[in-house]
Amino acid sequence: MAELASDGSNPDVSLLYDINGLAKSAPPWFDRVMEFVGEYGIMLGMALVCLWCWWSVRRRGTLGDSVSAVAGLVWAPLAAGIALLVNIPIRGFVERPRPFRDHQGLEVLVDGKTDFSFVSDHATLAMALGVGVFVAHRRFGLAAIGLALAEGFARVYMGVHYPTDVIGGFALGTAVALLLAPLALALLTPVLSAVARSGRGAWLVRSRKAETPRRPEAVDIPEPRVGGPASDTGRNDLAA
Repeated sequence: MAELASDGSNPDVSLLYDINGLAKSAPPWFDRVMEFVGEYGIMLGMALVCLWCWWSVRRRGTLGDSVSAVAGLVWAPLAAGIALLVNIPIRGFVERPRPFRDHQGLEVLVDGKTDFSFVSDHATLAMALGVGVFVAHRRFGLAAIGLALAEGFARVYMGVHYPTDVIGGFALGTAVALLLAPLALALLTPVLSAVARSGRGAWLVRSRKAETPRRPEAVDIPEPRVGGPASDTGRNDLAA
């Protein structure tokens, strides 16, 4: 993998220089912003999206909807943790150096990166969270996936990952979050259903001020009366 990366004709390297080259032409303050965003900011934003989603699903829909959505939200960080564990042997097997070790002229915004490059932990973590939130709620999930894509771009912009490191992280995070979701939700849903029925922890799944969906009101249709005034009127009309 490192030999491929050292080839200047490799599209992976060309794209690396194109994206990282933006950091050279950007003002220093913008690079500092990108450094914070790529290391911490997007992950903080991802946590806020998860909290917002949790707050929303507890207050809308039926109890079953809340249980299913909260189960998906619980699965999101679990999927991210499992994906990071899976990445440990992958990085040790591939042993791909960071791009700034094999290529000159990169604008590296973060120092001290001595571990291997493939696959990106940040991209893996962000996409696993994003797909996990998507399992819980599509609208919030799309926002989280958008943040994950921004995280991948930031890692290349900062000069600490190749584009294929990021793509590999996206693939790993998505695979873990989706493939293990049926089993995870089958285990989490009964647990959260029990929590929702409990006295103390029910608010974690369902807000006490939750909106109860209104059922359509039944419309009373009068039944025709036989021998009543209406029938008398009918006879009078005929008689007339």
